This record gives sequence, structure tokens and C-alpha cells, in this order.
Amino acid sequence: MRRAPRLAAAAALAVVALAPVLPTTGADALPLPRADISDFLARQLRTLALGERTTVLVHGTDLAAANRAVRTAGLTRTMSFDRIGVVVARGTAAQIALARVQPGVTYVEGNQPIELTQYTSHTATRGTEAMETLTGADGTALTGTGVSVAVIDSGVDPTHPYLTDADGTSAVVSNNKTVCDPLEAFCQVVNLPNTVDTDTLSVGGHGTHVAGIVAGRPTTLSDGRTLHGAAPGANLVSLSTGAALFIIGADAALNWVLENHAAPCGEGVPASECPPIKVTNNSYGPSGGGAYDPESATVKLQRALAAEGVVTVWAAGNDGGDGSTSLTNPPGQDPTGGILSVASYNDLETGTRDGEVSEFSSRGQESDPATWPDVSAPGDTITSSCRIYLPICVTGLDFVDGGNFNTISGTSMAAPHVAGIVAQLFQKSPGATPAQVEAAITSTAHRYSFGAPYVGGSSYDKGHGLVDVVAAANVLP
Repeated sequence: MRRAPRLAAAAALAVVALAPVLPTTGADALPLPRADISDFLARQLRTLALGERTTVLVHGTDLAAANRAVRTAGLTRTMSFDRIGVVVARGTAAQIALARVQPGVTYVEGNQPIELTQYTSHTATRGTEAMETLTGADGTALTGTGVSVAVIDSGVDPTHPYLTDADGTSAVVSNNKTVCDPLEAFCQVVNLPNTVDTDTLSVGGHGTHVAGIVAGRPTTLSDGRTLHGAAPGANLVSLSTGAALFIIGADAALNWVLENHAAPCGEGVPASECPPIKVTNNSYGPSGGGAYDPESATVKLQRALAAEGVVTVWAAGNDGGDGSTSLTNPPGQDPTGGILSVASYNDLETGTRDGEVSEFSSRGQESDPATWPDVSAPGDTITSSCRIYLPICVTGLDFVDGGNFNTISGTSMAAPHVAGIVAQLFQKSPGATPAQVEAAITSTAHRYSFGAPYVGGSSYDKGHGLVDVVAAANVLP
């Protein structure tokens, strides 16, 4: 069987305590209480030269506490995530150590580097059946209409024909770019016109491909195939983080969604033109899994999003595994309702519901259900929007329609299936909570038999099974 190239997807930071020499209040005084630091920062501090500066995220009990700690320690403040009380700053190892003992500091996190991690099987997921037989609360076919999906990725080409409606308007209603300084210590999200292609960097094409899987419009290719995304009526909000990512850039995008999900095009634009964001897709991160870090800014941001009605979807990762250790994307392990980790399902190019877990799909640790994926979705040999001149699109080697479409594999392709399906489910039940949407997806998933056995309804390789759109929609209130 032909295998398409696989793209990396997994991300997060682990928690570890490091004990540098700390200030005391007197010769006989005990060390002051110190905040824990992330595993990445612990490793970084061991090799940081005397006087060398690095970027950190200082977490406080509130924003004021974090700001005070940064000032007192002599760190240089660069930006903040106000809603979760986190300040980004630069400083030396000594300054970081001093910041850890300031009142109100709860955690200090390093700026870990991350990486970006396709004919679509809407038959296996019953997505096409849902569109043909079910309607949303608005009375229209279940296509994700009235919902925006935020795609945090390398960017998007808003003018791509797969992302263009019949009247010539783009599925992309808000086109944004996270712009960071060369040190990745300060990032801001800027809005760009919908004529601007933001997916042009060193691994360009990834975000455009993912966006097509979420919300590609019905299209007939020159070879006779018909394609559409999981939610061809949904809108897209693109947040380009470029190709070479650091966690601060990705978190800045999540923070923008937290602050703007209710009106992503601005307060003056009606929801009929620019619907609220109800789900984010995240197909990025360093490979290799790692420990789940509940203190990270990423987790705090996604929990705040869930509390405000927004689902977060993560690619599980492309590191395979045998269950002896967890290789899944750590943020996706968050037990908070409405945060989903997606494994890759391979329908063997048949459209059937009894295929395999993709060989590359990251497995959790068999003995620790908290590390298991939540659900599976098609991620093997998925055809979607691309441009022939972009590096990732070239790797697919399955050019169609002048190179505007190509076939790629990875959990990066599985996650946007689920993000689109979440849009369909919110169209069906606008008042549903993120936890209810996750429960509908996991409780109705099709239990295909390949791989690890189901324990308590789930498995370490494929989660609860293959997502079933019709069944999930029918159990929502």
C-alpha cells in the first residue's frame, strides 16, 4: 500500500522541580518557597552560560503578582497573557531563580520549540451521511454552518479554490498572523486582508492542507473525484504562527482566541458574516510525547476556552509506539471536558469502518489511561488543498489539478476531521457545552477491532474508536 509522508504533531512541557541556590533572609534562614519550573527550562538552565539571557513565562496567582515578580527579579518584561495571569520575560539564570521565590509566583515555564506535525473518508466517519440526513438547529443541512473554526498552524491561502464559496467569497473570515521578535520573546497577532497568503514559509502548505480538511467546499477534481471538508459550511479563522514555532507564539494564538472567540472579526461584524469560534485545531508540537503539565500556559488557556464554550482539538502525535511508554501529545491528555486528543485511523482507502490505527499514530502508555487518545479519525492518505510550489505539498507526490491538491498523512490530518465534526455538532446543538460535545463523540465512537483491546470503553492506541458523526449528533440535546 502506498504511504504518504507523515508530519510531526505533538506538544507540551513536563513539570519538574529544580533547586538552585535561593536567597535567604539571614544567615540561618531557610530557603524561601520556590515555584516549580518546566522540564524544558530545567534542562535549559543547566547549560545557560553566566549572564546569558533566555525567555520564560512567569505564572502568578494573578497578573499583578506575575508583573511584580518580573520587576523585582530584574527580568525584562516583553508581553503577557492577561486572562491567565502569565507574564513573558527575558533574563539570566540568577534572575529566574529570584523570580521563583517572589510572592504569588506559582510556576515558571521555558519557551520550548515546537514543530508542525490526506481523499478524505467522510464515509467511514458517517460525516457525509450526517450532512445528507440531519439538519442543524437552523434547519439547514449539517455542514457546520454558523460556526467558525480557529486553525492555529503555518497559515492559509484564503484564495485557494477549495476554500472559496460559489459566490467567490473565502471560507476564511479572519486571516491573522502571529508576529514574533527574533528572540521569540514578544509576539502579537495582527489581522491581514483575505487576499494575503500567510502559508509561504519554509514548511508552507501545512496550514492550507489542514484548513481544507476542516472546511473545504464541495469540489469535483479533474480526475472525477469529489471532495469536501468535514464541515463544508463552516467558516475559518486562520492564525498563522509560521513554520518554526516556539510555545510562546502558539500560546499567543490560543490567547487571541480566548480574547476574541465571541467576535473574531471585531465587535461591529454580525455573526451571520463572521460566526463565533467554537473549536480550535492544533496540529503542532515537538515529537516524542512527554508528561502532561497542568501548570503550563497552554493548559491554562485551553481550560479557560472550555469554560467559555470553545472545544480544543489536538493531534495525538506521529511517534507510533507499543504502549510501553506514552508518546501522545501532552496537552491533549488534559482531562478537562472539551479537550480532545485525536489518533489517526487508516481506512485502507476503502471508506470502511473497520480499518486500522495508522502505524505512525502515537500510542499512550498502556498502564496509564490518562495518556490515551480520546478518539480516532481518518489521517492516512488524505487529499486536501495545497500549492505545488510549497514544500509540504511537494512531499505528497500525488498532484491533482495543477498541484492545487495533494495527498498527505499524519495525525495533523486526523485532528481537523474532528474539529470540523465539532462544528457540525455545535450547529446541531448550539447550546451544548464543550464537555457534552466531547462526551457525545467518545460515547458513540465506532469500536473497530484493530489493535489494543478496549478497557473501560477506551484503548491506548485508538481511544474510544472511530468518530461517528450521525451517532454523536443524535445523542446531543
